[in-house]
Amino acid sequence: MTKNLTAGSPVKLIILFTLPLLIGNLFQQLYAVADALVVGRMIGVDALAAVGASGSLQFLLFGFAMGASTGMGIPVARAFGSGDLRATRRAVAAGAIISACIAVAITLIGEFGSHALLTLLGTPAELMHDAERFLTVFFAGSVATVAFNFLSSMIRALGDSRTPLVFLVIASVLNVGLVVAFIGWFHLGVGGAALATVVAQGISVLLCLVLIGFRIPELRLRASDWRVGRLELGEAARLGLSMGFQMSVIALGAAVLQYGINTLGTDAVAAFTAAMRVDQVAVIPLASVSVAISTYVAQNRGAAAWWRIRHGVQRATLLTVGLSLVLSLVIVAFGTDLVRLFVGAGEDHVVALAHEYLMVNGALYWVLALLFVWRGALQGMGSTWVPTAAGLMELLARAVVGLILVGQLGFFGVAIAAPLAWVGALVPLTIAWFLQRRRLLRAERSARLQPAASEVPVATLAR
Repeated sequence: MTKNLTAGSPVKLIILFTLPLLIGNLFQQLYAVADALVVGRMIGVDALAAVGASGSLQFLLFGFAMGASTGMGIPVARAFGSGDLRATRRAVAAGAIISACIAVAITLIGEFGSHALLTLLGTPAELMHDAERFLTVFFAGSVATVAFNFLSSMIRALGDSRTPLVFLVIASVLNVGLVVAFIGWFHLGVGGAALATVVAQGISVLLCLVLIGFRIPELRLRASDWRVGRLELGEAARLGLSMGFQMSVIALGAAVLQYGINTLGTDAVAAFTAAMRVDQVAVIPLASVSVAISTYVAQNRGAAAWWRIRHGVQRATLLTVGLSLVLSLVIVAFGTDLVRLFVGAGEDHVVALAHEYLMVNGALYWVLALLFVWRGALQGMGSTWVPTAAGLMELLARAVVGLILVGQLGFFGVAIAAPLAWVGALVPLTIAWFLQRRRLLRAERSARLQPAASEVPVATLAR
């Protein structure tokens, strides 16, 4: 089940590791797509807008959980790459403890703070009831979401990206059936869409636990593994909370942007919701490469394979930029037709706004491609402050657009928000990656001259 990424062709390994992630992420988007399709078609545009109005808060809290899970997988991948299975298990235990705390915090914030947060975002009064109902159900099941993200990250850290794919496919298909049943048959409204997601992800958690119990002994923790010290907890917290914070900063920027969108009315909120569903599916291949690069770099850092890191990231950059250009052509050609799937007949204004959003974003996917690859590589090396700085740049760009430009430019301001954020984030990442690349070259020369010294640059390279 596990896969060592420190031997074999770097490009082939990255591609093979990315493909299951890509397919899995596509199926994961079925959660959001199924919700939007069924809600928009069976209940109406106002209900679709209500789900969209709650989207930034979902991303804010669960984006933190997803980012933290990815960060906590880095010390696990590094320990596994070095061949130290005891350190691998202790890193998993440390991550599990932190994940449990995150799940409790998200549940409390979501359950008791949804109304206040929606009010703070300026959610239109006609959308408030449905948006709050959706969030209440969604956050009540946050333990399942956090647990699935954590367990999937641990399995991927050991080089297995296929098994989480299988579980995602099962859960996604189940979610589609449940959302239709809960809304169409049992008439549970938007709360039924959230309940379907919670139930599907809960089943995914059970499947992960069964798999670990029978097939992945490296993740089967012993009593002694739970006695983690400050070193393990500190590293898991540093990487996990840092990457979670990065995602939250991005989500906070999206929340500020949502405030600006809400001031434009229900049509703008619905258009943004529909366009985002299409856009999120389109960028899945780029995001999948980022996760693959992070795991690949972490394992090879554990093995002190500096040439493999530099070579793998270089080739992945070229492949991902090429892929982004293909995705741009697809979204420009077919994006508007896909938007029509989310809204009923007679919503031409909503479709026109969504078209504007997709044209602007699709043309600049190549910027996002560079951002994903270099951020994933730096995170895999253990860097925290540069990706966090990039996240702050994204926050600043989205905040400026949400608070200032949307009022002046209308929906066009919404359309340019993400590209401006990508450019802002790419600046510190570009500088940091090329400095990191120079360190890797020096480490390669040192390893050739003095093989025993190949482990010396680890602390330096992690800066």
